[in-house]
Amino acid sequence: MQHAIIRLIVLIIALINQTLTMLGWNPLPFSDEQIYEGVSATVTVIVSVWVWWKNNSITKEAQVADDYMKKLKSDA
Repeated sequence: MQHAIIRLIVLIIALINQTLTMLGWNPLPFSDEQIYEGVSATVTVIVSVWVWWKNNSITKEAQVADDYMKKLKSDA
């Protein structure tokens, strides 16, 4: 439910921005380069946090433990 609300808010902001741009107003006083840098930095932070948070089993022991956990979950 929260994702739907967030998508709706972002859509409304984008529609307002597009309408204002079509009317000749520049609602976002940023250059294309500044917007690109901001979006790039935001994506980098989000991906970094996601990768850090995600359980990445690198060692052989961790991979075996993951397989064991999957087997226990499928048997339940």
